[in-house]
Amino acid sequence: MKSSEGHGRAQALAEEQRRMRQLRARVDIAAAAVRVYPLSRAEAEAVVLALRAQVLRLFPDKAETFDLIYAPRFRRLIDERFGRA
Repeated sequence: MKSSEGHGRAQALAEEQRRMRQLRARVDIAAAAVRVYPLSRAEAEAVVLALRAQVLRLFPDKAETFDLIYAPRFRRLIDERFGRA
């Protein structure tokens, strides 16, 4: 492997890790907002939609992953706070 290839891979890995940290932070902030901020159910759902848009900017090809992993988590949080819709 050429050193430039190794450097490119290292940069790509570092960028992926940076985006993953941003993802975790944004998910944690959105979850906290849904749990504790004085929001209506509609506002809490809007927080989740905004989070989804932010995640898709970080990972454009991961809409299905968001819908499978994070959407149910936030649906549970919203249902716990506001009751089932």
